[in-house]
Amino acid sequence: MAPVFSKIGIIGGGVSGLAAAKQLAHHNPLVFEASDYIGGVWRHCSYSSTKLQSLRCDYDTSFPSYTEILEYLTSYANHFDVLKFVRFNSKVVEIRFVGDMEATDLTGKLGDYPTILSGHPVWEVAVQTNHSDTIEWYAFEFLVVCIGKYEDVPKIPEFPRSKGPEIFQGKVLHTIDYCKLQKEETSQLLKGKKVAVIGFKKSAIDLALECAEENQGPEGQPCTMVVRTLHWTVPHYWIWGLPFYMFYSTRSSQFLHEKPNQSFLRTLLCLLLSPMRRGASKFIESYLLWKLPLQKYGLKPDHPFEEDYASCQMAIMPENFFSEADKGKILFKRASNWWFSKEGIEFDDDTKLEADVVVLATGYDGKKKLKAILPEPFRTLLEYPSGIMPLYRGTIHPLVPNMAFVGYLGSVSNLHTSELRSIWLARLVDEKFKLPSVEKMIEQTTKEMAVTKKTTRFYKRHCISTFSINHSDEICEEMGWNSWRKKNWISEAFSPYGSQDYL
Repeated sequence: MAPVFSKIGIIGGGVSGLAAAKQLAHHNPLVFEASDYIGGVWRHCSYSSTKLQSLRCDYDTSFPSYTEILEYLTSYANHFDVLKFVRFNSKVVEIRFVGDMEATDLTGKLGDYPTILSGHPVWEVAVQTNHSDTIEWYAFEFLVVCIGKYEDVPKIPEFPRSKGPEIFQGKVLHTIDYCKLQKEETSQLLKGKKVAVIGFKKSAIDLALECAEENQGPEGQPCTMVVRTLHWTVPHYWIWGLPFYMFYSTRSSQFLHEKPNQSFLRTLLCLLLSPMRRGASKFIESYLLWKLPLQKYGLKPDHPFEEDYASCQMAIMPENFFSEADKGKILFKRASNWWFSKEGIEFDDDTKLEADVVVLATGYDGKKKLKAILPEPFRTLLEYPSGIMPLYRGTIHPLVPNMAFVGYLGSVSNLHTSELRSIWLARLVDEKFKLPSVEKMIEQTTKEMAVTKKTTRFYKRHCISTFSINHSDEICEEMGWNSWRKKNWISEAFSPYGSQDYL
C-alpha cells in the first residue's frame, strides 16, 4: 500500500509540537503523538513537586506547577483548535529519506537549501499505533521534529565489570521510571527506605525533597544525594532586592555579553566591560551564599554563576529543601566515581553507602533518541562538524533537507522560544523569506557555538541565554519584523523581553 501523502508532518505533541501545529495550521499538518495525551515532558517526566523554572510572567514571582502547565497547554490546544491535527497513540518508529539525494548536497560543495514545499515527498514516516504491531507509512514534503531532549531515553552511567546494578540487592531505577509511578507507589518506594539519589540538578533536587517529606518522624530514613558536579541554585528571582531579569534578560544587561556577528569595536567593548560582567556574576553569587547554606553543606560550585546561566543549568531551589537538610533528612556525598555493591554504593575514597533504593537522576540522551529514527547519512551528520547540532535559528539543520527541529536549542524560556521559532518556520514554509546558503547557515551556527564556548565550560548543552535577545532580533529581521519590540527606548533598554513582546 502506498504511503498516505501530506504536505507537513509533525512528530511530538508537547510544547514545541503544539506551537508548530498552531503556526502551520493552514497546511493541515499531521501531528503524531506517541501517548494518548498532549504535554510531552510535562506529562511524562514530572513529579508532584515539579514547577516551571521561569516566572509566570516577567513581573510575577510565582512558579506554575506542572499541573498548571498542563492545564495551560490543554487550553492553548483547544483555543487554537490544534487537537484536530493530532493522532494520539501514534509512535514514529522509522524515517526514510525518499527525496533527491543528488540535489541534497552533502559532499562539501555546499549550495542552496532545497525548496521547502516542492510538491514531491521527501520523507516517509513509519507509525506504529499503541497495542498494535501494524505499521502505517506516511509521506511528507516537510517534517518537523519536536520530540525534545528529555524523556524516553535515559542516560545511564557506565560501571566496571561486576560493579553495576545487577549485583545490588536493592531497587535501582531512573527518574524516567519514577515519573511514571502513582503517588501511593512513590510513597511505598521511599518511606522508611535508605534512598540514594545520583545527581544534583533539578530532577534530583525535587526527588530528594519528596523522599525527605516521605520520611518524617523518628522512623524516617535520610536521603543521600551523590553529587559529582555542583551547579548554582537560586531560591527565587530576586538578588539583594533587585529583580533577577536586570542581570541577564534586558538589552542593557546582554550588551555586556558577546554575541555572534559582532563588530571588532563591539568585541573590544565586551573585553573592556568584562569586569562588569564578572562583577554581576559575583554579586549574584554573594547573595546566594548569604541566602542558602551552600558552604555549610559543601555545595558551593567552583565555577562562576554565569557559566550555569549560560548553559541553562540554573535551578530554582525548593523553599523547604535546606530545612529538611538541617533536620538530617537530606545528606550530601561528593564523589567523582562510584559503583554498586550488594548493600549499596561504594566510592573512590574507600567509603560506602548503604541503600535500599538508588535513583539515577542522570538525565536523558535526546540525541540518541533522534538518531534511533533518523536514517543515514543524516544520523551521522546530526552533530557535524562540532559535536553539537548546528541548528540555524535554532530550527533548521543545514545538512538535513526539508526537516526542522523545534525545541532543541536551550534558552531561559523554552515556552517562549518554541513559539517564536514556530512563527519563523511557518513564514519560511510560506516562502515569506529565503534561507541563506548552506555554507552561510553553517557559518552562523559555528559563530554561535564559538560564543557559547567562550562563556561556559558546559557549552555542549547548547544554550543561548546570554545572547537570547540578539538571537530573537535576528529571527525578527529575517522575517521582516522590527527587532525592537518595546514602546519606548527606556523599556527597550531596561525591561525584560518575553513572549508578549512578539505577539
